[in-house]
This record gives sequence, structure tokens and C-alpha cells, in this order.
Amino acid sequence: MVTPAHVPDALVMDCPIAERRVVFENVFETRITPEHHTKPPVYWCPDIYPDATGGWVVRRVEDLKQIYADDELFTKKGFSGFSAMIGETWNLVPTELTGDTHKKVRKVLNPVFAPQKMFALDDVVRARAMELIAAFKDRGHCEFVSAFAVSFPVSIFLDLFGLPQAQTAQFLAWEQDLLHSTDMALRIKATHEAKAYLLAAIEQRRHAPTDDLLTYALSYELDGEPWSNDMVFGYAWNLFVGGLDTVTANLGLHIWHLARHPDQQAELRADPSKLTLAIEEMMRAYAAVTTYRTVTRDTKFCGVAMKAGDRIAMSTAISARDPDAWPAPDTIDFDRKPAHLAMGSSSHRCLGMHLARRELIIATELLLAELPEFTLDPDKPVPLWLGNIIQCKELPLVWAA
Repeated sequence: MVTPAHVPDALVMDCPIAERRVVFENVFETRITPEHHTKPPVYWCPDIYPDATGGWVVRRVEDLKQIYADDELFTKKGFSGFSAMIGETWNLVPTELTGDTHKKVRKVLNPVFAPQKMFALDDVVRARAMELIAAFKDRGHCEFVSAFAVSFPVSIFLDLFGLPQAQTAQFLAWEQDLLHSTDMALRIKATHEAKAYLLAAIEQRRHAPTDDLLTYALSYELDGEPWSNDMVFGYAWNLFVGGLDTVTANLGLHIWHLARHPDQQAELRADPSKLTLAIEEMMRAYAAVTTYRTVTRDTKFCGVAMKAGDRIAMSTAISARDPDAWPAPDTIDFDRKPAHLAMGSSSHRCLGMHLARRELIIATELLLAELPEFTLDPDKPVPLWLGNIIQCKELPLVWAA
């Protein structure tokens, strides 16, 4: 791709997030940490965007916080590309909304996803986790991603939407094609199919309301009017694509860490009260997601001239190892109290962050309680996906049965 004329040649650099490939190494140490010692605060990567086009990479925590806080200058509108992919214009709700509309919608939704509401789901979350663990606990081994990490958040999503657990395999297939396939025809097909399924579920709730998030959405208003069909669907789609792959990635990376660090695994087994802080620290150290913004007008940021239409990659993975934000960022310290960016920042902090935390805490708690000390299978290397969502593609574990 041709570099825009306003981008200085000296700022054109490769970024590991743009590699989009499987590697067999600890990418956080070998590829992410060097970003803070070899790159300027802002640089241009020619293929950072998911469609392999260019954009700015901002690596420091404090600079990213400024972008999160200004959604008028740095907009999220249209960043996911799902609706455009099928020739439509609906937004992810609330993720791609901006300004007053975003604030009004978050005011409605924040109480729905408040901590106390998510704590009330603990029994459901615990039951789903136990069902999955029971299937492999006596084997002495498992491939953790397929056995637990991908199915667990999907099962919770289906419960929240009042959808049958029998649809788990179908939603996993759609998720795989939507978020991981490089075949555009497959992605478009999955988008159409998943959209049709969710629209049918929404229509069913109009005629037969139940106690679930889809039914609740039909009662929400914006400026005194019921949410439009696109708003309700955009909300359903946001929860579908937003809460599955990220939890899967976090679960895999956290268990990968504990399997490589038996001392910290033993620490949590001996004192489960440390689990909440430990999860926060692993969310910091293994932040996985890169999101994107579009510059709405010409501006200068961190001394760099940006033009309207320029795109910005906001990698929580890169920010996770920022030495200006944390002392010894490569050290995973369960006593640290990190104010990380894994769940975003400012008004665009992740809507489902409290649910995600409960899922991560409960899953880890039960895995430690139900399994003896687990380690990596020495005969099977762990493939990690290095891309806009860093994650273990497979995680072979072993333990004494």
C-alpha cells in the first residue's frame, strides 16, 4: 500500500500485531516488549488494519487514554466493518455509537451490566463451567481451548439471550468464520446467517416476551422513542461478537501463564482470596485485543500530524508492557493493583467488563479447585495467534489423573 504523503518516512515501521500468523513463542516477551524500546510513541504501520491497510499505532498507556476520552476526534463509528461487509449501515450498540447518543444508551445499559447484576449470575456461570470441567477432569489431560475456553463464554451468552444450549456448536462456527477466517465469502455468509438467527429471536420476543436480554432491549428508549430495529439488532450483535472471543483469549492466556508458573499456581491454590487481583494482573500482562479509531479532522497528536480519515490501532497488548505505566511490566505480580486498559477506558470502557471478570474469576477458581497441578504437555508446543486478538490456538495441558 502507498504510504500517505503526510506520513514521514521515518515513522513507517512494521508492527507485530499486523503479522496475523501462528507463532510458537511468548510473543509478549519476544515481540511486544521490544515495541517500547525500539519504537517512537506513535508510528505508521502500512498493514495494521484488518484489511491490511495502514494506520497509526499508539503504544503508550497515557496517550491511549487521551484517545479513549475523545470520541469526537477519534471515533469508533464503523470500526468493526460487520455491517459494511454485507452492504448495510447498522452500528454495534453501544460500541460504535458516539457523542450524546452513546452517553444516553450507556445510561440505559450500565445498570443492566452493573456489578451486582453480574454477581447475581454466579450460579449460572459456575454451573456452565462445572459442566465443561467434568468432561475432562478425570482424563489427566485436555486441549484447554477446545475443551473449555471457546465453549464457556458462548454458553453464558446463550443463557443471557434465552437461546438453547443446543445452538452452541452453531454459534461457535459463526464466531470462527466471522472473527478468524480470511475467506471473505465465509465471513459474509456467517454474518448473514447469524444475523438472520438473531433477528428471528428478536421477533419471537416481540410476540412472546421472556426474562432475557433480548426481551429487555425491546423496552429500551432513546429520546422518548423505542429503540429502532437496527438498534436492537446492533445491541444483540455487539454482545455476540464482543463477549466471546475476548473471554476465550483471556482464559487461554491466563491458564497458559499458570501452567508455566507452578509457583503462582500454588500461590492461588493456597490462598484463593488472591484470585481477584491475580486476574486483574493477568488481564494487564496478557491484554490481547487491538481496537481501532478513525480521526475525524486534521490534528496533531504526540507531535505527529494526522489527517481526517486516518485510522489508529489501539493495542491493549502493546500498552500492557509500557514501562512508563508500570514498574517491571514484564513481571507478573499478583500483589500489583494495575489500572490497565484491557477493558478500555473512559466512556467506552467495555459494557460487559463485570461479566467478563466474573467469568474469568469463577472459571479459574473452579479449574484450580477441580484439577491438581497442571502443566503444559511437554510433547505439544503451544501455537499462539499473533494478530489483533492474541490468543492460544491450542493449549495442551496435563495433570496427574
